[in-house]
Amino acid sequence: MATETLIWLLPLFPLVSFALIILFTNRNKALSHTIAVGAAFLSFLGSMLVFWRALHVEHFAEHPFSSVINWLPLADGWLKIGVRIDPLSAVGIFFVAWTVLAIFLYSVGYQNYGQPQGDHDKKGLPPHGATVTDEHGHKHMVPSVEPMYSRFFAFISLFAFGMYTLMISDNLLTLFVGWEIMGLCSYLLIGFWFAKPSARAAAIKAFITTRVGDVFMLLGLAYVYAAAGSLRYEVIFAPEMLHALAEHASGFMGLSAAGLIGLLLFIGTVGKSAQWPLHVWLPDAMEGPTPVSAMIHAATMVSAGVYMIIRIFPLLEASHEAGDFTMTVIAFIGAFTALFAATIAVAQNDIKRVLAYSTISQLGYMVAAVGIGAYVAATFHLLTHAFFKALLFLGSGSVIHGMEHGVLHTGDHHVDPQDMFNMGGLKDKMPITFWTFLIGGFALSGFPLVTAGFWSKDEILGDAFTHGHWWVFGVLALAAFLTAFYTMRQITLTFLGKARTKEAEHAQETPWTMTVPLMTLAFFAVTFGWTGIPENFPLLGGIIPNWFHPWVISTLGEHAEAAAEAFNWGPLLTSLTVALGGLYVGWLVYRNVPAGAEDPLKKPLGKLYPVLQNKYYFDEFYDKVFVQPAMWVSAVFTFQIMDRGIIDGILHALARFSVFLGGFFRYVIDDPIINGFGDWVANTTRSIGNKLRVIQTGRVQQYMVAALIFVAAVLVYFVTAMP
Repeated sequence: MATETLIWLLPLFPLVSFALIILFTNRNKALSHTIAVGAAFLSFLGSMLVFWRALHVEHFAEHPFSSVINWLPLADGWLKIGVRIDPLSAVGIFFVAWTVLAIFLYSVGYQNYGQPQGDHDKKGLPPHGATVTDEHGHKHMVPSVEPMYSRFFAFISLFAFGMYTLMISDNLLTLFVGWEIMGLCSYLLIGFWFAKPSARAAAIKAFITTRVGDVFMLLGLAYVYAAAGSLRYEVIFAPEMLHALAEHASGFMGLSAAGLIGLLLFIGTVGKSAQWPLHVWLPDAMEGPTPVSAMIHAATMVSAGVYMIIRIFPLLEASHEAGDFTMTVIAFIGAFTALFAATIAVAQNDIKRVLAYSTISQLGYMVAAVGIGAYVAATFHLLTHAFFKALLFLGSGSVIHGMEHGVLHTGDHHVDPQDMFNMGGLKDKMPITFWTFLIGGFALSGFPLVTAGFWSKDEILGDAFTHGHWWVFGVLALAAFLTAFYTMRQITLTFLGKARTKEAEHAQETPWTMTVPLMTLAFFAVTFGWTGIPENFPLLGGIIPNWFHPWVISTLGEHAEAAAEAFNWGPLLTSLTVALGGLYVGWLVYRNVPAGAEDPLKKPLGKLYPVLQNKYYFDEFYDKVFVQPAMWVSAVFTFQIMDRGIIDGILHALARFSVFLGGFFRYVIDDPIINGFGDWVANTTRSIGNKLRVIQTGRVQQYMVAALIFVAAVLVYFVTAMP
């Protein structure tokens, strides 16, 4: 099959899966997940084949796989769309294919396929458990299957379609289509348990918050089209077009057209990738099922925002050369978000919420890397993060799944299976989950040399240090220390020590459909970093060829960076210190937390602890500044003043005036004139009738005599009238 045809098919498989499940197989759980996983596997195979072929094309960046079709007719031609796989999108579909397939397979076990229907389960609520009787006649609780099992697989199939569409697009328009499809799916999946008020509120919050960024992104797309006459990458990123956009003034704060376009598009990333100040939706997205969290936080939604600004990097670079502040804003937002979210994560107790703030922080790393011009480092960390963060989220879901088994065993549903202070000692109960989670956690922390996270994070720090972005380097280094600290806090509270609750004592390992994806992702959380070991790194450099950096940087063509800088020990020693130091301090603080104890950080942090625990009160601030005023505007100004007072007042006044006019026409025109004339005609007719009725005797003889007289008179008239 031609490569270009295969690329068109990559998003088609999950789209067909979505349609089949929704229309035909939604009552059959086994068939639904078979279709969904099968479609994900076909897209996976296609992606691997495209990736393999791309690796073997000489000068691939100059000769990418591309196919264009005419889509919409215009006055002077056609609006063209197409697919394009260059080095950047090739590595993009690589990580998307692996993580999506792992998440789909994991979902079969997570949604308890093969388990009985729950005793009290109903659509729109998480499964509650089912009572079964064993061979000895004893009754006990077991996990129950998700009531909306097929619906879930239909939605994640549509999600995968959106991400594949975004990745293979050769233009910003179909990228935006995939972007918005994922926005819809995130709303549907975060609020998957729609009968649960918190999930419903989280879905609305995510949808509205990301729409803020998307509106600005849409303005950016409109400006691109107005200025360049196209949304296709090869047109926008052509050197002459970039020069024209950089030279053309936008009229906004001294920015060039390239700078303003880059800023508007970046605001879309702020919403989609949950950067400050639009970060508030992502932690609440934990209300959805855990596989959804993995797709949102690793393989698809939030990665899409970073991918987009990496994709438009030539435009950002052109704006920087024009003297714009766009990249400075990007660097500031990214670095601030990285540290800001990391401080919040140290005081969260929900195992998934810690990872949510970790995701926000790591995305800040990537955004900051783009802001300082570290194109390859941002791409490298985007890929490694996708693998180890998907691993961590799926691992947290495995932990929760095991804890829920313990909750069903004890029957105490008041114990939160997601609170890390209710866990402990799970290392021996769930060994596969423990070791894979440990690998993912160490990769997140940047454990040196072994994990992928070390190589990608160290490269960002190295670029910031080498190119003199000292404040970015310092902020990211501090964020890296906090990352290692809260990661070890999470590992220690969850897996090490003794069980702090009965539920933790009865936790058990999850089925193979959940553990196999964990082991697969753990493999990439270690090995994928080896593809980007710098050639000049002491001892290890050059042992494994560094194909990633030159291959990805070739995407930029004439805008490619210069050769790698000389090795510098400063960033490496800093990276080693913050990673190992943070891990050690995290273990030291949390190694002996007994059952029922408070967080050891609570006392030393004092009044700062509740501030961190309550996320700097951003939700409360937004509620006061935006939500409540909006509710007042809708309830008081719009409803009472505008609707009831003005609009209804005008309508009621018109109604009263209409009643007045009706009375006027009735008594002045209708009754005396129209009705008077009608009554006169009727009365006259009646009077004539009364006078004529006397000649009606009913005797035929009289009628015959009258008729003869009439005929005779007529004859006489005609006879006398004749000449």
